Amino acid sequence: MRIKNIKIENYRVFRSVKFEDLPQLSIFVGANGSGKSTLFDVFTFLKDALTHNVAAAVTRRGGFRELVSRGSEGPIGITVQFRESGGHLATYLLRIATENGRVVVSREVLRYRRGRYGRPRHFVDFSGGEGSAITNESVYGQAGVEEEREDFKLDNPSVLAIKGLGQFQRFRVVSEFRSMIENWHVSDSRPSVKAGYAEHLSTRGDHVAQVAQYLYQHHPECFDRVLQAMSARVPGVNGVEARLTEDGRLMLRFKDHAFQDPFVARFVSDGTIRMFAYLILLYAPKTHPLLAVEEPEHKLYPDLLLELVEEFRDYARRGGQVFVSTHSPFFLNGAGLNEVYWFAKEHGFTNVRRASTDRLLKKLVDEGDKLGTLWRQGLFEGADPR
Repeated sequence: MRIKNIKIENYRVFRSVKFEDLPQLSIFVGANGSGKSTLFDVFTFLKDALTHNVAAAVTRRGGFRELVSRGSEGPIGITVQFRESGGHLATYLLRIATENGRVVVSREVLRYRRGRYGRPRHFVDFSGGEGSAITNESVYGQAGVEEEREDFKLDNPSVLAIKGLGQFQRFRVVSEFRSMIENWHVSDSRPSVKAGYAEHLSTRGDHVAQVAQYLYQHHPECFDRVLQAMSARVPGVNGVEARLTEDGRLMLRFKDHAFQDPFVARFVSDGTIRMFAYLILLYAPKTHPLLAVEEPEHKLYPDLLLELVEEFRDYARRGGQVFVSTHSPFFLNGAGLNEVYWFAKEHGFTNVRRASTDRLLKKLVDEGDKLGTLWRQGLFEGADPR
C-alpha cells in the first residue's frame, strides 16, 4: 500500500497544503521552521491517535490551540489517499475539532470506488463517535449485490473508528489502512550500542545492537550485507567482525587501517554508529510501508550521502515508501527531479512546491546541473529564508 496524495489543513504551519502523486522516494527541503518536521509529525500524530485516541495525540502536542494553525478555529484536517491491495484509490478523511472543550473526531470517512466509473462509496462514515460502515465489503459491488450497512456508536468520540473496525477482517480496507499506520516508521534517530535483543529498530534508533543481534541470529544474509556495506561506506574501516560473548550478547569489532587491533563498537564515532543504524534499518528483511527519516546527513561524511540516497531508493524499490527531509546539498545532489519537494513560507504559512514542475530547474537539470548545487545557488524560489 502506497500513499498517493496527502492534504493537510490547519495543522500548525500548514494552513492548507497538498502533496500530489507522491513517488516511492520523496525528499523534502526547506529552511528551518518551514514545516519539514511538521510534515513528519502528521504521520506520528496519526499513529498516536490510532494507538491511543485523538485527544491524547493532541495533548501530547500542547493542546488544540497549540496545534491548530494560528488564527484558525479549525477543524484540523488530514486526508490521505492510498492504493489498497485491490488496486483502488481509497481516501481516508479525518477532521478534528473541539466540542464543549473536548477534542473530538468531527468527521471520519473511508471511501473508494468499487467500479471504474462508479461514484465513491463511504465504507466508513462517522461523526462525533457515531456512524456506519458497509459490512459486506467483500462481495459488495458484484452484480445484484446491494450494500449492507450497520450503525455503530463508539464509547469515546475521540477514538478513531478505524481503530475498532480495523480489528475485523470483514472490513478489509479498514484493516489494511490501520495496519499501514501501525507499521509506519518515523525515525528520530539517536543511535546507541546498548546490548540486548530486539526485532525492529525503534523510531529513536536507540537499540541498534539489539536489532543487529536479531539479524545476526535469524537473518544472517541481511547481517552480512550490513557488514559488507559498512566496510565500503565508512572511511578507514576495512572490516567489521561480529562475535557472540559468553552471555549471548553480540559484540561488534571494527578494524581500522591505523590500528593493529580491532576496537569494539562503544569506541567508534557517532557517525559510524549512525551509518550502521541506517544500514540495519534499510537492510532488514521486511520493509515498513512508510519510512520517514529526518536529516540523515547528521554526523555523516558528505561523500557518503550520495550512496545513502541510493540505499533509500533501493529500499523504496523493495516496497517501502520513503520520505526524507534534508538540509544537505550533497544528499540533494543524489535526488531525481521528480523526487524533490520544497517548502516556502508566505505570510507565516507554508506552501509546497515540486522541483519537477519548475521550468527553470527542469531546464538546468536537463543540462547537467545537480539539484543540491541549484539549491545552494538560491534557485528554489522561496526556500531561502533570507
